[in-house]
Amino acid sequence: MDARQIIAHVSVGVTDLHLSAQFYDAVLATLDIYRQYEISGITIAYGKNCDFWIGLPENSAMHASAGNGAHIAFNAKSMQAVDEFYRSALENGGQGAGAPGPRPEYSDDYYAAFIRDRDGNKIEAVHNR
Repeated sequence: MDARQIIAHVSVGVTDLHLSAQFYDAVLATLDIYRQYEISGITIAYGKNCDFWIGLPENSAMHASAGNGAHIAFNAKSMQAVDEFYRSALENGGQGAGAPGPRPEYSDDYYAAFIRDRDGNKIEAVHNR
């Protein structure tokens, strides 16, 4: 295990696994992150080590809900990848939550974009120039 790795994986709840998988397949591909594992009709994992999961809520009677103040950030290999992430999210039913650009309030070399998926989960792509 990489000494810097402190989280095994993260998951977000989704309302429609099929539609959400289409969204994340397209959006995460812009960051070279792909579907790795699936439990049919329940959950899907992305990333080489299944770091990011989408899934139906544990209690199927409840709807998925986004965490207030929570977001997940993915590393991007370039500013262009951040831009493509944002464009793909909007084209696939996501909403903008912060257009691509520098974020000097974080650091001088921080370039990022924020989106919300179909269920309101806030997702970021970041490139440190």
